[in-house]
Amino acid sequence: MKILAYERVEKPVLDALKEKHDVRFFKNIDTKQDKEFIEFLSEADGIIGLALDVNKELLEKAPKLKVVSNVSVGYNNLDIPELTKRNIMATNTPGILTDTVADMAFGLILSTARRIPELDQFVKNGHWTESLTEEHYGTDVHHKKLGIIGMGRIGNAIAKRAHHGFDMEIIYHSRSRKPNVEKEYQATYMDLDSLLQESDFVCLITPLTKETEGMIGKREFQLMKKSGIFINASRGGTIVEQDLIDALKNGDILAAGVDVFEQEPVDSNNELLKLKNTVTLPHIGSSSYETELKMSQLAAENLEAGLSGRKPPNLINPEVRAKKI
Repeated sequence: MKILAYERVEKPVLDALKEKHDVRFFKNIDTKQDKEFIEFLSEADGIIGLALDVNKELLEKAPKLKVVSNVSVGYNNLDIPELTKRNIMATNTPGILTDTVADMAFGLILSTARRIPELDQFVKNGHWTESLTEEHYGTDVHHKKLGIIGMGRIGNAIAKRAHHGFDMEIIYHSRSRKPNVEKEYQATYMDLDSLLQESDFVCLITPLTKETEGMIGKREFQLMKKSGIFINASRGGTIVEQDLIDALKNGDILAAGVDVFEQEPVDSNNELLKLKNTVTLPHIGSSSYETELKMSQLAAENLEAGLSGRKPPNLINPEVRAKKI
């Protein structure tokens, strides 16, 4: 089979695929202009990788395609209705990254509240020449109120860390109530506005969909406490980024920690990078070597199953399987 690999497939997995298939790996290219990419796409039986925009335009150039295997949990880069219409399987890699992303999100909570990156540079730049004053103080995390927007697997893992590790009070907003979370972490379900108004920390961990796109903007930031800290561990498109910048500059909220941006890689002139009260990460939610390798391995399992006509372990559009078997 001809396999098109894109952006992020760990080397051991890529090498294993190359032993069985004709694999071509592409990275940092213009997919609309790269001739080698377009030529190979026209013969490809499968695609594996991260963040390739698989839409109608691309699929028109891939008449032999049988399966698209995303090396991620999110799949907003895949046009699922179009893939389904063309009888092409779509898969993702859920579950594996839950704890790794939750660790990162809690790292943002701690580093933002205690101003760790800012004060690290304060020391390294030689500015620690006398006793610290109130202007260098951070804010406590323990025993504060954490509002989690999106109580899926990762939201649950964040709640676990907050409740058991930091004695935080958990409130949450989700598409549906989660009785197990309410019982295990004494969590309280709230409407979004109430959560924003009551939380000391707001952690956004929803997938990017038509419903969640831009769900947190000027109005929502103004509902938060002026002492509130906002954490975005979801996708850049779930917030209105300029509204976050304005909220931080205007003092509507105290600080923010973000792992995601509207444009990635982020523009070096983005104002978020210039604000002291913001911790910025380069979308590293799942980026530990162990987790990335496991995700690539699961993506390869999905790919191999789809190519052989079997149901992949993590099939997003099961109606395609019904047509194939």
